[in-house]
Amino acid sequence: MLPLALLGVLLLLWTVLLVIQVYAAAWVWRAQIADSPDEAPTLAVLMPAHDEATVIAQTVAEVRRHLRLQDRLLVVADNCADTTAEVACAAGAEVVERTDPVLRGKGYALAYGLACLTQRSPQVVVVVDADCRLAPGALQRLAAQAWKLQRPVQGLYLMQAGAGSGLKLRMAAFAWALRNHLRALGYKCLGLPCQLMGSGMAFPWPLVQQVSFATGHIVEDLKLGLTFAAMGKPPYFCPEAMVLSDFPVNEQGVQSQRKRWEHGHLTVLMQDAPRYLAQALWQRNGSLLALALDMSVPPLALLASLCATYAMLGAVVAWQTAVVWPLLVGVGACAALLSAAVQGWMLVGKAWVRGHELLLVPVYILRKLPLYLAFLFKRQVAWVKTRRD
Repeated sequence: MLPLALLGVLLLLWTVLLVIQVYAAAWVWRAQIADSPDEAPTLAVLMPAHDEATVIAQTVAEVRRHLRLQDRLLVVADNCADTTAEVACAAGAEVVERTDPVLRGKGYALAYGLACLTQRSPQVVVVVDADCRLAPGALQRLAAQAWKLQRPVQGLYLMQAGAGSGLKLRMAAFAWALRNHLRALGYKCLGLPCQLMGSGMAFPWPLVQQVSFATGHIVEDLKLGLTFAAMGKPPYFCPEAMVLSDFPVNEQGVQSQRKRWEHGHLTVLMQDAPRYLAQALWQRNGSLLALALDMSVPPLALLASLCATYAMLGAVVAWQTAVVWPLLVGVGACAALLSAAVQGWMLVGKAWVRGHELLLVPVYILRKLPLYLAFLFKRQVAWVKTRRD
């Protein structure tokens, strides 16, 4: 019964945390005001790019519209087999090329770009992916907050499903908004930090000198946020600075992207969560503890599967032995998760998923189970480029 009890405690912890985050976000949802950005320090936009020739010209043009004369845009064309460097240069960006067939991944590209910025360093570095769009004032808001706080600052990074997208992509957009918007906003309302999300991240220059970005981990941003929290510099959420991107339109790209994100998340959860939790308790570091707990929550589809399975197992135990607490724990976890999901849908999900389509959520979850089984038998550990077209 001990393993069953431990799993029950974890399920209740995860689902209650989700409820707290989502309802805290709902508390201030209608009171959000996009204030004017403060006077921004000098900034450099660092844009890692791997085979992005089809989209990077538009992104470079978009970023340049938001830059001032004293700002810079540096594109790192990393291990490219296409014309990314030439297209980015023609669009008006500074471009450096990096080739290393062994040390591959976004982290290595960021480290190379930071090294190139050293000779004429800015006050703040803002990381923007090569397929993103920026809301007006986003760069200045991010840079001003990062310089003022001398901490990493994360903007509101959302993924969009294109017009006419199927339910699977629209469900993914809803889940993404729940994670990157509501959960981060809920933590902010409680005075807690947020995870780094990969794009729309701002770092004061003195701070980037204190850590190594050079890693091939497939969710390097997640680990980087925990590293900064352990240093006493937890990331700050700035929802007024919005950064948008689009899900791939082809099935292969969608599956590759989802596998990289979710396998990376589960790997960090299993390998690093206990260490960060112990470190947070030892150091009495509340910010690190909050981020480690947030990171320990499994992907929503997996969490829903675990809660439903636990409830069914609890019913079997109650029927066989008359011990009812596993059933009560399972039902309680399911109820908490359902409450958070419904509240999240009311706030950010209606734009993507119609009310009657919520009845198909179990089908969506079942279709994701092979992805989690692959984590057990064929885990993705290397960075793989997402195919977009």
